[in-house]
Amino acid sequence: MSTPVALTRRPRLPLHQRPVPWLATLVARLLMRQPPARIRAVLRLVRRGARPSTAEEALRSRRAVVAVSVSCAGEGCVQRSIATALLCRVHGHWPTWCSGVRVVPFPAHAWVEAEGLPVDEPYPPGYHTVLIRVPPL
Repeated sequence: MSTPVALTRRPRLPLHQRPVPWLATLVARLLMRQPPARIRAVLRLVRRGARPSTAEEALRSRRAVVAVSVSCAGEGCVQRSIATALLCRVHGHWPTWCSGVRVVPFPAHAWVEAEGLPVDEPYPPGYHTVLIRVPPL
């Protein structure tokens, strides 16, 4: 049985801008298979030395990640959020990476926030209860 997945509209990136976002999605794919404590530890280590992201910077990184990865454009919220945070870090800034749940119904979700708001998410702030948060230092 398959689950219907609605892909978000994928922007196009010029060829010379694709390698770094693609690499971020690859690293995120490897990292997302780790236990949550290890993901948090790695992200805490990576964020060092970065300034906080603006909403526009985080949105630009998220769109680049979605442009190069079909799984990030669909239901791959963990990979998308980790890749977005890593791509932000490559550019010298860091969003707040979050992972959480909703009680009724029970979906888990991962996302990034900048300037206190979720970046390009269909859910309003506070919709999910945050279980793990990795903010900028």
